[in-house]
Amino acid sequence: MNEESFAEVRETYDKIRQEIGRVIVGQESVVDTALTGMMVGGHVLLEGVPGLGKTLLVRTLSQVFDMTFSRIQFTPDLMPSDITGTNVLVEGPDGSREFQFRPGPVFANIVLADEINRATPKTQSALLEAMQEGSVTVVGERHVLSQPFLVLATENPLELEGTYPLPEAQLDRFMFKVNVEYPSLTELTSILRRTTEGTDISVNKVIDGETLLELRRVFVRTPVSIPVYNYVSRVVLATHPDSEEATEMVKKYVRFGVSPRGAQAMILGGKVKAVLNNRHYVSYLDVDAVAVTALRHRVILNFEAEADGITSDMIVEDVLAEVKKRGEKKFGRVI
Repeated sequence: MNEESFAEVRETYDKIRQEIGRVIVGQESVVDTALTGMMVGGHVLLEGVPGLGKTLLVRTLSQVFDMTFSRIQFTPDLMPSDITGTNVLVEGPDGSREFQFRPGPVFANIVLADEINRATPKTQSALLEAMQEGSVTVVGERHVLSQPFLVLATENPLELEGTYPLPEAQLDRFMFKVNVEYPSLTELTSILRRTTEGTDISVNKVIDGETLLELRRVFVRTPVSIPVYNYVSRVVLATHPDSEEATEMVKKYVRFGVSPRGAQAMILGGKVKAVLNNRHYVSYLDVDAVAVTALRHRVILNFEAEADGITSDMIVEDVLAEVKKRGEKKFGRVI
């Protein structure tokens, strides 16, 4: 990839960030992580208490990206067919009747799964095939979703009544999990001014679906060296308590480690970071930058971790530090 392509990609990305910044105050890391996932076709889970702008962020993204958008409000009575669509009996001009497929809201380029943990596991599973395979199956017939297809889901970590925790299999379908934090004093003041003075802020469309797919091809072609692949593999293996690479914290507090999808998320996210940082290759810094968001939801802790106040973020940070230390001790460098 030549320098001109690099410059075009960064210019487009900066325009997207600028438009989003007209609506979203602060939350730079949240916005960057969501965009990183979108650039390489990864689904993103946004977790935070109500009122932090999760839904607003996804809506703003859908306005900046000139693509079809749908919102699914997850509730306990939501049925799988409410997401995927269903066959309906249609009468033709000649009086004949036949079943026709009516697509559900999942047939969009950007899908907002709002409060995804409020739906039953049966309904949550309706998204699994769509997120992984890019298609849905209704009455034995497979229907392919148009590309790009991205799911941006939100969930509330506080309210437990009427919620159903996402199963590990579905969590693994999300490339990144982002914890949306409270705004700072300055950011909160800016939010209050924007939202209480009656100002109507609109954003401009910057990029369409075809352009996004072209950018995706640029990011994916960014080269990765064998040592970086080895490093990511060692990090993932170190999260498995029964692995020789496991750290002491992992052996004590982790029930199940990261799947290969976690390694793929680190590599793909690292490619985006490399291009945006004007590097023609992926470095250790690039994969480290996305490690926590790529792995935190894939590290399954045991009861002892909960009792001792250990979080998955702590485990990932410990693994990164230990793998680096071992590499420097054995090879004189990270490997």
